Amino acid sequence: MTFFLEVMHEAWNLLNEAGIFILFGIFVAALIKMFISPESVAKHLAEGRVKSVFKAALLGVPLPLCSCGVLPVGASLKKQGANNGATTAFLIATPESGVDSMAVTYALMDPLMTVIRPVAAMVTAVVAGLTENFIGEKPENVQGDLDRTCPVDGCCDGHDCAPEAHRRHHGYWEKFTRGLTYAFGDLWRDIAPWFFVGILISGVIAAWVPDDALSGILGGGMRAMLVMLLVGIPLYICATASTPIAATLILKGISPGAALVFLLVGPATNATSLTVLVKILGRRGTVIYLVSLAACALLFGVAADWIYSSFGLSAPAMIGQATRMFPDWLQMAGAICLIGLSLLPLSLIH
Repeated sequence: MTFFLEVMHEAWNLLNEAGIFILFGIFVAALIKMFISPESVAKHLAEGRVKSVFKAALLGVPLPLCSCGVLPVGASLKKQGANNGATTAFLIATPESGVDSMAVTYALMDPLMTVIRPVAAMVTAVVAGLTENFIGEKPENVQGDLDRTCPVDGCCDGHDCAPEAHRRHHGYWEKFTRGLTYAFGDLWRDIAPWFFVGILISGVIAAWVPDDALSGILGGGMRAMLVMLLVGIPLYICATASTPIAATLILKGISPGAALVFLLVGPATNATSLTVLVKILGRRGTVIYLVSLAACALLFGVAADWIYSSFGLSAPAMIGQATRMFPDWLQMAGAICLIGLSLLPLSLIH
């Protein structure tokens, strides 16, 4: 019973630190949902072997989708005309980052990791996408029908109604409120269970593993990064849920570079998604995806350790510094609000 209470205590502390930032991330996700057109996305991701990859990576970095949730979106983009490289870049950049995970990284880790993480996701996505477009299988030039259905209330299918006419159907406030409904409904329902599982796992690690216990076993260096690579690739965990686990591992002695490897590979793939990737990208494309992901994760892990060491920064000492800008009562209010908003989405999960 004492251990259980200690786990709950540690989990509650993490939730206090992350709550406000998670709410902010979901808020931004609502804006992205309602103001990014699928037509413009498909158009930009079909043009050029190089330009399309950079655009796909830039688009994917802020979107809050997990490694399984991104698969149908990637398949849809491919059907709508995106080339293989752009599809690969999107499938890597999106689950590795996201406005919600960047917010919680800032809350639970530190500003430096908050910058390194999306940069690493962006570069990894570009490397994999360019590799796919230049040495991968030749993509089929198939342009499917875009889903132009009104995302607000389905008032038109986007084909029989001209875009300039449809823009007058809904005001900004109506679009915004519909975006919030989506973000705190469908989106948070997909993320919430994994986020709370991640919080609980972090609580168990914090309560069970003594401070600095992992520094002697793993610590930093290539061995620790390879272990994180082997653990992260088959694991199903979203970017938001992986963050409290990585933060807790750092507190227990893992180097920031090893934690970054986990943050990059854990959300980007899992054992379930590999078969779907073969369907979307083909066998060679899936191999390029995995090799590029693993190689870039290790390189950025080494670079992260070097940056922290060169500037004399202590990753454990920097954990959770961002949350000190908020008073305790506001952090608690954020955590309670997040729990309240999660009750309905979690109750709808079958």
